[in-house]
Amino acid sequence: MKKKIIAIIAVILVIIIVTIVSVNIVNSKNDLIEIKSEKELQKVSNSYSSEGNEIAAFVISPYVSLGFAGLFSSFSGGIATDLGDYSGDGGYNIPTKTTTEADTGVSDWDSLKESASAFLESGATSDGAGATIGTSSSTSSDYSKTNVQVENVDEADIVKTDGEYVYSLSKDTVYITYARNAVDMAVVSKIEESESNMYPEDLIIQNNKLIVISGNSDQTIVRIYDLTDKAYPKKIKQFELYKEYYTSRFLNGNLYVISSGRIDDEYNLQYIEDGAVVVPDKPNAYKIKDLYSRNQTMIASYNLNETDSKIKVQSYVMDVENAYISENNMYLIDNGYSGGSNLTLANLYGIKGVFGLNDVEYERSSANSTIYKFNFKDDGTVEYQTKNSVKGTTIDQFSLDEKDGNLRVALYTTDGSRVVVLDNDLKQIGESRYLAKGEKMYSARFMGDRAYLVTYKTVDPLYSIDLSDPTYPKVLGQLKIPGYSTYLQPYDENHIIGFGFQTSENVYRNSYGRVVSTSSRITGMKMALFDVTDVSNPRVMSEEVIGDSKTNSTILENHKALLFDREKKLLAIPVKNYTEDLSMSEDDDEDISTATSTYKRYLRNRSYNKIGYAVYNLDLEKGFTFKGLITHDIDEKEDDDYSTIYSYYNYNNSYISDIRGLYIDNTLYTVSEREIKANNLDTLEQIKEVFFN
Repeated sequence: MKKKIIAIIAVILVIIIVTIVSVNIVNSKNDLIEIKSEKELQKVSNSYSSEGNEIAAFVISPYVSLGFAGLFSSFSGGIATDLGDYSGDGGYNIPTKTTTEADTGVSDWDSLKESASAFLESGATSDGAGATIGTSSSTSSDYSKTNVQVENVDEADIVKTDGEYVYSLSKDTVYITYARNAVDMAVVSKIEESESNMYPEDLIIQNNKLIVISGNSDQTIVRIYDLTDKAYPKKIKQFELYKEYYTSRFLNGNLYVISSGRIDDEYNLQYIEDGAVVVPDKPNAYKIKDLYSRNQTMIASYNLNETDSKIKVQSYVMDVENAYISENNMYLIDNGYSGGSNLTLANLYGIKGVFGLNDVEYERSSANSTIYKFNFKDDGTVEYQTKNSVKGTTIDQFSLDEKDGNLRVALYTTDGSRVVVLDNDLKQIGESRYLAKGEKMYSARFMGDRAYLVTYKTVDPLYSIDLSDPTYPKVLGQLKIPGYSTYLQPYDENHIIGFGFQTSENVYRNSYGRVVSTSSRITGMKMALFDVTDVSNPRVMSEEVIGDSKTNSTILENHKALLFDREKKLLAIPVKNYTEDLSMSEDDDEDISTATSTYKRYLRNRSYNKIGYAVYNLDLEKGFTFKGLITHDIDEKEDDDYSTIYSYYNYNNSYISDIRGLYIDNTLYTVSEREIKANNLDTLEQIKEVFFN
């Protein structure tokens, strides 16, 4: 009788397990769970903290976690269920903010200015006397574009040009300046975007339309203007998202705006279009299986070619801390922490799990980058494809690159830095060895079948990696020089430019002569041109140190600040002169990234009295050749509200009082919040200066 009861119970349990496995298999066919209402979204958000505990209680059921062997053991006297210090979050991503800000550089302002003054003593004027530039009457012009990562994928910036006009931000106003003929340069119109605690952050110019993106920590506002009449821009579209602005792109005629933030108590699935609140019947909101988050990411798309089109908004319960967008796909990345990929429902309820053949262990949490892949559809929307979590942390959008359907990703961990290759389904197919254990990765760049990584502790190793065989990435060479680069810019297929810091290393020895510690100190900003023709033996061709601790450059943290044209032998960057001499040192007890982040925050709270634009010639024969410095003064008599706006913009990384440079034909334009200057591109003679008001 007892055997019959055990047999019946066993059959019942087998039926239950088979049912669970079947349901799990059916559900796994689609990663997305549709959220149909605000109420469902709130339920998903509220379940964030309890979901892990519920799953933990479920998976440690004795007859599940140990298969049939455990099942029958449980009837005869208990079961061992020790899973270590499992916290209930194993195998699931835990969104955690990770600071990977680029650091500040330094410059000897006086020497730059003296060189510039000597260079310009040849008779520069401010009224354009003797100038021969910018007078072409042709309908087309040669002009620079924003330095972007992916060709044909435009990125927003604080200054843009269409080759005839310059569009720029100044406090709460967008200025449109005629600039085709430098001697006739003038502001033709301005758009005031002032709204309570909202300031314009980004601009895009496409299809004779101006896109202005404003935001704060809770909201994103996008306004689109028709530029048929530049003197009277006409607003043709406005929409608002109830999340903080993250980034945007323009490609294939479509504008994409990404906003992300915490799920609030209400209004998360609503948006505003042309003044009307939209509560969609089908909100296009989704939760991704096995992802638990209190954050929501919204992707809004709008077709600029269709004047009567409506925006399309999609929402996903996820956080986003990095984004790489190619011509074919959008990749959103959450640099979070996860643990125990072995402790999953598939392992427990799969065939091996049911029969107790899987080793179920909990691995301690580690830094992971979870990558979510979306592709672009013909209607302008994106469609979720798949996800994968890889060990390590990405540092910025240049940590990722797409080639031949594969995604290459540069990551760093406590074990070192490496490159992994994922296929079209985000399944890992290749991985390099770990590099530079104990050092942080500061920059990465992919160029064709090569990858370049920069790590740092006291010296700067530039590593070159061969990716011609995506299944077998090979580290071929390295170059060690003082300092490190926070941004790498391709010069051509065999040369690369690094922007970063010059550092000095100090070695401390005890009375026996043994090394007891080392330290490094930032001594200047540095640009370096690397020859990587022989990928196994990279070398420095030229370097330029801009050198004390009073100056930094936005190029160290924002690639769009760079003006580079190889054919014109032109390279130019903004520089800032601070009023105080600041320095920073680092030793073995402090991670350099923490130290430089602290240094950067310290600089933000300090005033500066000069901002300038350093212009260089750059070619492979002569390397860097300094041409001159174009300066913009900061008006000390700014209105009282300036300090408030200044603090807001610096907090939000919008680089107030920064300079952007661009060229139209043979004129170099430098634009700051206060003014726009036109200079001859060859001689740097000033042609005209226009102040904003």
